[in-house]
Amino acid sequence: MLKKLFTHETKRRTSMVKGQVTPDPTRCVQCGICSYNCPVSIDVRRHAWEGQPVVHSQCLTCGECVKRCPRGVLKFELTNLFTEAGR
Repeated sequence: MLKKLFTHETKRRTSMVKGQVTPDPTRCVQCGICSYNCPVSIDVRRHAWEGQPVVHSQCLTCGECVKRCPRGVLKFELTNLFTEAGR
């Protein structure tokens, strides 16, 4: 049971470090709650409207926008952006 707990935490931390916020534009109603709760004032709503992942140099990947979205439009997806840059 303890191993299962640590496995979940490891997956969560990996997605926060190597991930990016990706929207599902078909479900977004443009309420703006994601942008309002962003601690560095990124316009996440615009990214959701355009259907583009939040690739912003100031993004902390804190997960506030993902957590606060009332419709579950935003999610973390792993990206290989950092593995390609190291080559």
